[in-house]
Amino acid sequence: MFRKMRRFKQALSEEECINVLVHQKRGVLSLIGEDGYPYGIPMDHYYDPKTHMLYFHGAKEGHKIDAIMKNNKVSYTVINDGVQEDPNDWPLTFHSVICFGRIEKVEDPQLIKDICIKLALKFADHKYAEDEFNKAQSRVQCLAVTIDHMSGKRVIEH
Repeated sequence: MFRKMRRFKQALSEEECINVLVHQKRGVLSLIGEDGYPYGIPMDHYYDPKTHMLYFHGAKEGHKIDAIMKNNKVSYTVINDGVQEDPNDWPLTFHSVICFGRIEKVEDPQLIKDICIKLALKFADHKYAEDEFNKAQSRVQCLAVTIDHMSGKRVIEH
């Protein structure tokens, strides 16, 4: 169903993929948009290693929600900042991860709060996260991706 990685020697292990998802703050969520055009949107994410799920939050309406309602298949791509292995040379070595799955709206109020708090904690302290959630909770739609396939790649720029 999913293609094998062509450059398999550059493949990341599942543990390395999870490390990227846990430690990076954002990526690009890709959907099938209007008239079949691809629609990629930068998103902050929270990855839960216990459930192997990706979580997002955003508005309750708009292009993203319309696309999800028509086709729930998505991909999500994350890339780390990379490292310069040789300070005297310009190439970076970076890791990228792509997840394929199905996205759905989260309806459980407690899960919505948990997702929002965990997302906010990537950027701020707990008090700020709680305050922001309390102000915005009526306007927030959380989304969950069940990951069907995940792969990662180590890339050295040349």
